[in-house]
This record gives sequence, C-alpha cells and structure tokens, in this order.
Amino acid sequence: MNDRATIDHLLQRLSAHLAVVYPGHDCSALADRIFDLFWPDKSKVINRSEIAKKHLWDESDVAIITYGGTFRSDGERPLQTLHRFLKKHIGETIGAVHILPFFPYSCDDGFGVIDYLSVDENLGEWSDIEAIANDYRLMGDLVINHGSSKSIWFQQFLSNEAPGKDYYFTADPAADLGQVVRPRAHPLLTPFRTSAGDRYVWSTFSSDQLDFDFRNPEVLIEFIKIIRVYIDHGVRIFRLDAVAFLWKEIGTSSINLDETHELVRLLRTLMDHDAETLIIITETNIPNHENLTYFGNENEAHVIYNFSLPPLLTHALLTGNALYLKRLTRSNPPALTGCTYLNFTASHDGIGLRPTEGALPQGEVDQMLAAIQSFGGRVSMRRGPGGTEKPYEINISFFEAMQGTLDGPDDHQGDRFMAAMAIMLSLEGIPALYIHSLLATPNGYEEVNTTGHNRSINRRQLNFEEIDGKLADPTTIEAQVFGRVLSLVEIRKTQPAFHPNAVQFTLALPEGLFGIWRQSHERRQSIFAITNVTKDDKTLSLADINLIAGHGWWDLISGDKIADIEGDLILSPYQSVWISNRAANPV
Repeated sequence: MNDRATIDHLLQRLSAHLAVVYPGHDCSALADRIFDLFWPDKSKVINRSEIAKKHLWDESDVAIITYGGTFRSDGERPLQTLHRFLKKHIGETIGAVHILPFFPYSCDDGFGVIDYLSVDENLGEWSDIEAIANDYRLMGDLVINHGSSKSIWFQQFLSNEAPGKDYYFTADPAADLGQVVRPRAHPLLTPFRTSAGDRYVWSTFSSDQLDFDFRNPEVLIEFIKIIRVYIDHGVRIFRLDAVAFLWKEIGTSSINLDETHELVRLLRTLMDHDAETLIIITETNIPNHENLTYFGNENEAHVIYNFSLPPLLTHALLTGNALYLKRLTRSNPPALTGCTYLNFTASHDGIGLRPTEGALPQGEVDQMLAAIQSFGGRVSMRRGPGGTEKPYEINISFFEAMQGTLDGPDDHQGDRFMAAMAIMLSLEGIPALYIHSLLATPNGYEEVNTTGHNRSINRRQLNFEEIDGKLADPTTIEAQVFGRVLSLVEIRKTQPAFHPNAVQFTLALPEGLFGIWRQSHERRQSIFAITNVTKDDKTLSLADINLIAGHGWWDLISGDKIADIEGDLILSPYQSVWISNRAANPV
C-alpha cells in the first residue's frame, strides 16, 4: 500500500514526533529524509487498517537468547555453529532467536559497537545472520545509547572532523550532574584530548562506551539507516539497548526523559507502518513503575522486559515466600492491544536489582545477596545519589542460583530450577530462555578471572561437540534440564490460555504456594498454574480454586486427570501443576 493519502498521513505523524524532540528544526524536511531512508521501496508502506491485520504473537511464541559465539567448533564460523545447534537441538520447539550484538566491538562482549553495519568477522558474515533469520524470527540489538571509542565516528570526534565531531554528548565537569541516575560506579564523564581541546564525554556504562548526542538530529538519521540495514538482513525484533538513558539534560536525572519516550514513539510509528511485522522491545532495567511507562499509550514499545520478575522469582524460591512475587503479578497491569511483556529468569546481564526498589524490603534483598554469594555468585555495584555505591545486579548462572535456599545448598536444585521455569512460562507475556539457563551451565569463574568482569560468569563459550555429546547422554544434568524445559515449552505452545495477552489473575493461595489463573480469549480454556515454592510438601485444596463441575480437568504437566475436583493435591517440593479443562493431548 503506497497511496498518497497514506504517505502524507505518515509524514505528518513523523513531523509531529520530531517537533517534540527538535522544535528548532525544519521537522517536515527531516520527516521526508527519514521516510526516504526507511522506505527506499515505497511499496513497503502500509496503512492503519493493514497494521491491525499484523500477527504479532500467540501462545506458540517463545524466544531463546544467545551470543553469536556461544558455540564453537573447529573450522566453522561460530554463527554457523549456532545455526547447527538450533536446527539439531531446538528445531521448531522455539521459534524466535535473540542473537546478542554480533558486530565488531571493543568491550562489554558486544555492547561497545565499533561498526554497526558489519558482522564481527570472528563470528561470521551477514549471510550467516540471514540463514538463521530464514529459519527463526530474529531479534537483534540496536545499541542506540552509546558506541565504542574505537569507532570511526569517535575518531572523527577526537580529530574534530565531521560528522562524528557532533555525535557525542559532552558536559562541563562543573555542571550540575548530581541528579543523574547511574547504572555503574565509574565517573560519569570521561576526559579526552581532542583537536578542539580537552572535552568530557558522557559515558553511562564505561569509558569505552561513549554516549551519543541525540540533540543532533543527524545522530537519529544514522540510526534510521542502521535499522533499515538490519531489516534488509532479516532482523524483525529490535531490542533497544539501554534506551532509558538516551536523552540527557543537565540538571535532571537524564533517564526516562520525555524526548526519549518521543523517539521510541517515532520508531514505533515507522515499524508499525512497514509491511514486515517489526517489533520493538525496550531494555529498561529500572524500577517497575518506570519500566511500565514504555508501553506508552499503546504507541511505544510493543514489548517491555519484565525486569522485576527475575529478582522476585529468585527471592521466592530462595526463601519459600511468594508474597512479593504475588504483589508483582497483581500489580502489573494487563498489557493493552499490541503490547505484552517479555518474561525471563536471567540473562547475559545477570539478575537486576534496581527493579526491587519499592518491591522488596532491603533486608530481604540483603538476605538474597548473601545466599547468592554463598553459591559462588558476584554482585555488581552502581553509584547512587551522593556518590555512594549500591548493589546493581546479581551475576551468577541461574542454575547455580537455584542450588539451595537461605539455609544453604540442598538436593532440590533441579526441581527448584524447574519451578522457576514453570512459573515464568505460565505468566502473561512472551517467555525468553537464556541459553546458559537452558543448558544448566555452571558459573564461569575462569571467564571472570580472564576478563575481570563479573558478568562473564554467565557468558561462557561452549565447545559444540562437547555439549552435543552431553545432550545425547540422558544421565547428564545438561540433557535432563534441557529436555525438561523443552517439554514444558511444547506443552505451553498449544494452550490458548497461555496466549501472551490472555487473562491473568493471581490466586489467593496458602503460604508457600504461588498460582495464577489464565483464561483464553474465547473463554473456552482455563489453566490454574500453581507451584510449591518451598522444600516441603504443600497441600493444595482444589475447592479453593473453584474448578467448574461438569468439565474434565487435567494436569497438563503430568498428563494426569483430576479425579476429585473438591479433593486435595499434595505438591512435592517445587512441584508445579498446570490444571486445565482441556487435556494436553485431547482425544
């Protein structure tokens, strides 16, 4: 669809977005430039009625998160090895793949991008990315807040040459920066000697990751070009990395500013009007009430990370107390049309602690940190108000985080881990599985010692032949965890009540039990997803959840039929049940 009325309407919308961010510029001309860059083929533009017909997601959607270089095999490009692993061991069970930054980089395992338009030659080439995108829905990172100090743009900044000389945010060290919200403990400004004199560059994440200055619309133009290249090579889901920090203003917190939200809205407008089904996911590791604002009015992110879930789920399983997890699921609003949550237990970044602010008392946080450290985990810090350091995230393999409770390690690690997976897979939203969780990878102490970074503990590289052999051996922990998780995924994918936008209600259950009720859009299927979060047997009174008489009821996980809907179920330590009025494999 490329009629003149559709294009004119779209140009007006783009101009309106731009007028909020760049009031002193010719926003009509800027909108024309963006339109031409994003749609060199005008036939790819669609109108509102066609947007409504797009299929965004359903209960079958599950994602896997991995680095492009996670799997290694002699004589093969790592992206090809990854593709081989996916085809052999994942097949069609999981349909979406998030490949973490696969570009040339100088730091942070890819998040200090040197060149946005090429694939890291140590991983492969664009044809390898395209091959994976042909088999899986591909999610890629748009590292939009900052770039590497080794990039050509920053070299131009140092030599005071166009265009890079105007691409980075600088500030006077004497300026009022006391309100700036920090995710790290290092100094906010990094000094550089340039051809134009000494300049201090804003560096939210490290001195090698320099923040762009989006007050210059040419920076936005550069990223529009980058997005178009990614689309042309098969990326369909865009993770906007660290987007909350995008817009800076001296004298403010420089996080979640109005201009940042308006730029997300602009990108949403572009992607919605593209003929391809393109999805924005905002990566905003911040307190939950702030995170929720990135849904906007159904006009910002299609998907937001459920960042509060990993720490509160971990806390529930370490303590046997699901109170705070219940508060989260009760307080999270149902996502509106065209929006949903991305649920996960852990990621390449570890388990964020900022989302616990206001959600978990400090004493509970301290107990959780002590337990995690006793399991071999690390704690990364950030700089708080007044320069004080505060815990920012937990760094540990998620399987290792499940090895015990506040009382120490025990024999329930595997079942506790599966309890976390069952809860995560049952919640409103799209589930995402980090590869090292799926493979029960142990803590990578050697990697931490090599890099000096805590996050390396959960970013190991694996020999393909070795992991292939372990998955073929049913006695290994890798094969057992991998098989159990994928079995749950297979069950989940066929349940309409697990649609990402299906009804969710948190059940009022006795202490030690966590449960939700999900109901399909057409109200024909209900699922009561209930988990014992303790290391003791717990009694579930089925009368308390009001199973409707006249229906057959089954536990989808075990396949067992519920004989007495007024009776009791004894849930063993960390056992989950998905009680449904529709059998997993109805006859």
